[in-house]
Amino acid sequence: MDMMKKRWIILAASCLVALCVGSLYAWSVFASPMGTYLSELTGTEIASLAIVFTVANSVGPVTMIAGGFINDRIGPRLVLLIGGILFGAGMIGAGFAKSVPALIVTYGLGVGLGVGMVYGTIVSNAVKFFPDRSGFAGGLTTACYGASSIIVPIIATALVERYHVTTAFKVIGVVMMAVICASALVIERCPADFRVPGMKSREGTAGASRDYTWREMLGEVRFYLMLLTLTCGAFAGMMIISQASPIAQQMMGFSQGRAALVVSILALFNMLGRLASGTLSDRLGALGTMRITFAGSLAAGLLLYFCRETTPAMFYAGICVTGFCFGGIMGIYPGYTAREFGRKNNSVNYGIMFIGFALAGLFGPMIMNSLRASTGRFQPAFLVSAVLAVIGELLLVLLGRQRG
Repeated sequence: MDMMKKRWIILAASCLVALCVGSLYAWSVFASPMGTYLSELTGTEIASLAIVFTVANSVGPVTMIAGGFINDRIGPRLVLLIGGILFGAGMIGAGFAKSVPALIVTYGLGVGLGVGMVYGTIVSNAVKFFPDRSGFAGGLTTACYGASSIIVPIIATALVERYHVTTAFKVIGVVMMAVICASALVIERCPADFRVPGMKSREGTAGASRDYTWREMLGEVRFYLMLLTLTCGAFAGMMIISQASPIAQQMMGFSQGRAALVVSILALFNMLGRLASGTLSDRLGALGTMRITFAGSLAAGLLLYFCRETTPAMFYAGICVTGFCFGGIMGIYPGYTAREFGRKNNSVNYGIMFIGFALAGLFGPMIMNSLRASTGRFQPAFLVSAVLAVIGELLLVLLGRQRG
């Protein structure tokens, strides 16, 4: 089959894999019933299982970089098979967990490491096949990853209610492992000499003048500017995603059901942002698109800072724009990294760049919790996110000067 046609099949299979591993973000559905189950089993009240999700998010960059080395050298198939088995085994193992440490090892480490290995590989490999539409390819795969947080919770909730939380873990783990491994047999390495006939050179498609190794990338000033920009761009999203339901209930006085709707809305706009910005970056360029995104993040931060219980429309608007802009940054960066540092080593390079996301995931929730504890209010954290949006705009100015 002609590679120009085959790349679309590979992209579709990559999106299916992304949909599977994105189920990591269905954790909120499992957390409460699993906490109840472990409390009854051990006779000790377990107030929170947040540490499990924190571990799962923190370890991803480790296998993302390691998997990137393998992907760039022998292709994605082996990486996806290993990552898929690790992810599925972690999910299944969580169904057999009878203590918090066991859950940390199975879901935290197993699922987290599996996601890191799989996610980085499918995104970077898809981008390599679409040098003419790298924003679109990166945006679509990451959008499917985000869509999982809308679809999988519905399935998981039905399984938990009909059977048991442990059964839900096992069923989802088996199905996801099978789908990922089957899709891996379709996905192949992008040929080094792959070219798109008639592709014109412009900011959105031209790419780097050469392929940088990770060591060479670390020697470039723009790498650090890009990493900091990613941290600023992901900060608000990671901060709010971690506590969307408590924010809605405690700050706005929403019921539990209405707060759950807020979580779904946030997930929906996160997905839409990934798809829209990835496509838009092919037209306006990554920097131009991110300027719009950071302006939106600034507006969202101010909306959430000034909203009150009497202004729910402001709150919903802030949540929607936050989700859209967060997804936007995540949709832009796979293609943006390839454009700046070349496609050949993008699996490793993007894995290292992803540390910026991990920093946002660490400091976003940490700062919100700290400010909430010291002031008794969520609003100061939104002011911090607004300031970081301004810093992000300034970093884009510096990045513009570094180009070329």
